[in-house]
Amino acid sequence: MKLVNYTVNGITRAGAIVKEQVIDLNHAFEAKLQAEGEYRYKEIAHAYVPATTDGIYEGGKKTIELAQQAVDFILENPNASITKAVFDRNEVHVGAPVLNPGKIICVGHNYREHILEMGRELPTHPVIFAKFANTLLGPDDDIPFYPISEQLDYEAEFTFVIGKQARNVSEEDALDYVAGYTITNDVTYRDIQRRTLQWLQGKTVDGSAPMGPYLLTADELPDPSGLSVVLTVNGEVRQQTNTANLVFSVQKLVAFLSNLMTLEPGDVILTGTPGGVGVAMNPPTFLKDGDVVRIEIDKVGALENKVAAANVPVGV
Repeated sequence: MKLVNYTVNGITRAGAIVKEQVIDLNHAFEAKLQAEGEYRYKEIAHAYVPATTDGIYEGGKKTIELAQQAVDFILENPNASITKAVFDRNEVHVGAPVLNPGKIICVGHNYREHILEMGRELPTHPVIFAKFANTLLGPDDDIPFYPISEQLDYEAEFTFVIGKQARNVSEEDALDYVAGYTITNDVTYRDIQRRTLQWLQGKTVDGSAPMGPYLLTADELPDPSGLSVVLTVNGEVRQQTNTANLVFSVQKLVAFLSNLMTLEPGDVILTGTPGGVGVAMNPPTFLKDGDVVRIEIDKVGALENKVAAANVPVGV
């Protein structure tokens, strides 16, 4: 299943993308329960297939299974729902597949070729830093380019989302704790990132984490290794690698991070970026207003966003 957050008339709800349609998961499950004769179908649907992706992730595999059943039902019975449950893709605004993650954990120096181009040795432990929820955008959003720097850079990131609470998880069991996979562009203001030893301020500007085009649930991608990753700017290939080149795999990252902290449903982990970032080009080449950045990951999909000049809000 391809999970999304979609917005219509200012209200954001959990949905699934099927071809050129978006299915409201909660309303579809309500319709299924009502057709089965459940009297308290609204209350039951709210408990088992909530209207928000936060609730979907908290419900774990059982909720995702029920949500898939609801999708199958409503596609076969499109007029069964009292409340509209099926939208054309162009009727809705699709946001990031996670809205309010408790954690956005980023891994640096995790592709062998990127480590070498930056002149560093392979790390013995993952390098981690954070982004926050204010950075999240979806596939229908532009990347805001604020006039605080002229060094806006891209970073293609294979990303996974935690699906159940994880603490001291083994590598062997790690994938059982993953809800699914998506793509993130770890947009970075390079000079701001490098003005201190800590990278945080260059990584956490509003709108600096476009994510999508959806979350591909883990049942559809049992093995996250061996996936090609390609980033283009205006059609020109800038980054190209394979997740087989990760120093620390998804399994290793779940085990490592869950040994440090409790991972919760909806937590987001960006696994790192390959070689080819703009700052490492000769000469350095950064994004500009109007550029189109596209990231394609095998079996996951494609995330495309346009860069758009933006003003810094004052007094908000």
